[in-house]
This record gives sequence, structure tokens and C-alpha cells, in this order.
Amino acid sequence: MFSLIEAAGWPIWFLILASVAALALILERSLALRRTKIVPSGVFDEVMGLHGSHALSPEMNARLAASSPLGRVLAAGIAHARFGRARMKEAMEDSGRLVAHELDRFLSAIGTIATVAPLLGLFGTVVGMIEIFGAQAPGGTNPQQLAHGISVALYNTALGILIAIPALIAYRHFRARVDAYLVEMEEMALRLADALAPDEPALGVQSMHAAGAAGHAGPVPAAPAPGAPAGQVAPAAAAQAEAGQRAATASMLAAAARKPVERLTARSAGPSRTGSAA
Repeated sequence: MFSLIEAAGWPIWFLILASVAALALILERSLALRRTKIVPSGVFDEVMGLHGSHALSPEMNARLAASSPLGRVLAAGIAHARFGRARMKEAMEDSGRLVAHELDRFLSAIGTIATVAPLLGLFGTVVGMIEIFGAQAPGGTNPQQLAHGISVALYNTALGILIAIPALIAYRHFRARVDAYLVEMEEMALRLADALAPDEPALGVQSMHAAGAAGHAGPVPAAPAPGAPAGQVAPAAAAQAEAGQRAATASMLAAAARKPVERLTARSAGPSRTGSAA
């Protein structure tokens, strides 16, 4: 081993450091991106079961958020479910962005090593070529220095490629795994939103319709008492609405009856004004 390092020259130390860093990062990501740790099986079913039994307490939601990245996304949606579907989805999207950032940790470093390792090998190749040309002398060629330059060039090139290939494979593999986890989390988040906060009509449209109906039908009926039975609320509301319509019709008829009187008054006032002016 030491003889190989000696034959490869001092540029090999950069490649050795890159290889150690790549190996450490690959092992760390292999342990951190396990499926049982990111998207544990049964978490979503457990959440739905607790929702069906109305047992989702803040303490259980906090434990769910600390259990896994998937649990953190679902816990954010559960905490904001009472504010409506839009706010719930927004909270889960914010939490999902943080989770995606954590899952992407060290992946850029692995990709950088996969890109830089061949360049370090090329650097060693250039250093070896410099030693080869330095072996040329006016009195002849130094065979030992020439052989050392060739070994430096070849060893560094080979080791650079040897480091880059597994690092690139690991980067692609982890990148695809993270993308698959994120897609699965998004699907479960949408299913949770459908279960806890189904589609609800827009409040702005409802208020506009209510305002228009109030303008045409008269005063808005008073809200029924909280303790009133359902059988009494509907007839009372219908009676109030009918009374409002009758009042609106009566006001329209009164306005129509006043118009002929106003016209006659205006005609009779015309000659008197002319005579007084004469």
C-alpha cells in the first residue's frame, strides 16, 4: 500500500482524502435514508385510525412530528386542519420543503466529489508529465525519473476515475430515493387533507350571494336560537323570507303609484309659474 502511494507521488494524497470523504458520506446517507426511518410503514394508517376514533390530541401530534419526516408533515397538516383545507395544505407544503432540504443533505457533496475526482486525477497526470519532461537532460535520460513520472501520471488518473464512478452511482441512487420519498409523502398529505378537510365552497362567493339576496328580499332574517329544534328553524326562516318579499313588493307598488301623482303636480305647477312671470 505504501509502495503504491510512493509510486503515485504526492498528488495522490488529494485523491485519498476525497475517497475517504466520499466513503463516509455514502455510509452516512445509506443509514439516514432508510425507508423505515423516513417513511415508516403503518404511520398513515395509524393517523387515520386515530382520526376516526377522535383521539388525535396535541400530545399525540407532537409525538407524531418527532417520529419521522413523514410524521412531521402529517403533524403539520393535523395542527392546521381546523383552519380549512387551503391553510392545511400550505402548512404541509412548508413542512415538506424543510423535510426535502434535510433529505438532500450531503448529496451535493457526493456529487461534487464525483465531479472533482477525475480532475484531481488529471492534475496528477500533469504532474507526472512534468516529471517525465524533467527527466530529459543534455547528457541523456534518467530512466528512474522517467519511470516515476509515468507511474505518477497513470496511478493518479486511475484512482481519480475509480473514486468518481462509485460516487456518481451513489449520488444518482440517493437522488432517486429522495425524490421517491417526497412523492410518497405528497400523496399521503393529499389523502390526509381529503380526510380531515374535504372540499369546502368559497366563503367570498357565499357572502356575495347572501348580500345580493338581502338587497332584493329586504332585511336579513334573524339567526335562530342555538337551542331551537331543527323542525322549528325551517318554518320560521321561510316565514321571515316571505315577509321580506312582501315588504319589498309593497315598496315597489308604492313607488309606482307615486309616479302619476308627481307628474300631475308638475303639470299643474307649470301654468301658475307662467302667469306669475307675466
